[in-house]
Amino acid sequence: MIVAHHYLVLGICLLGLAGCTAQTGKTVDTTPAQSQAKAQKAYHPEARPYDAKRNAKADLEEALVQARKTNKRVILVMGANWCHDSRGLAGWFQEPRFEEMLTPHFEIVYVDVAQKNRNIDIAQRFGLDAIVGTPTVFILTGEGEVLNFETAPTWRNAASRTEDEIFEYFYRFRPEIAVPSTQ
Repeated sequence: MIVAHHYLVLGICLLGLAGCTAQTGKTVDTTPAQSQAKAQKAYHPEARPYDAKRNAKADLEEALVQARKTNKRVILVMGANWCHDSRGLAGWFQEPRFEEMLTPHFEIVYVDVAQKNRNIDIAQRFGLDAIVGTPTVFILTGEGEVLNFETAPTWRNAASRTEDEIFEYFYRFRPEIAVPSTQ
C-alpha cells in the first residue's frame, strides 16, 4: 500500500511538471543560427605536438632568436597531448586559415608540461608560479617580453572556443610589420 502511494505521488508530480511545460508555450528548439553556433563551438581539429623528448628551453631560445631576426612574435604553448584543449588549440593552428595568419607573424613553440609538472621553470621565467590549466599560452616579443600575461592561463577551455574567437585573439597580437632583418 505504501509503495503504491509513492508511485501515485510520483505520477502526479510528473504530470504536473509536464503540464507546467505545456502551459508555458516555450519550446526548447533552437534557431538554425543557434544550432550552427553550437556545432561550430563543439568542433575543433586536433594535433599532438607536445613532445616530452624535445629540449623545450632550446626550442624556446631558438624561437626567440628567430623572432628577433624576423621581427616576429613567439607563441609559447605549454600543454600536453592528453589534454583535449591543448590538442584542440594546436589543431586550429594547423588549419590553413590559421597558418596563413600565424606563419608570417609568429614563431610557435609547443612545450610539453606532462601533468603540469614538467618544464614549469619556463612558465616561471615569464612570471607564473605554476601551470594551473592546459594549455597556458604566452605571447612574447623577440626579447621575451610577455604581451598577454593576464590571459595566458585562460586557455584551458580552448576546445570550447569558436574558431573565430581563437583566430581574433591571436590576430590582435600580430606585430605591425614582420620583415626579415639584414643582420
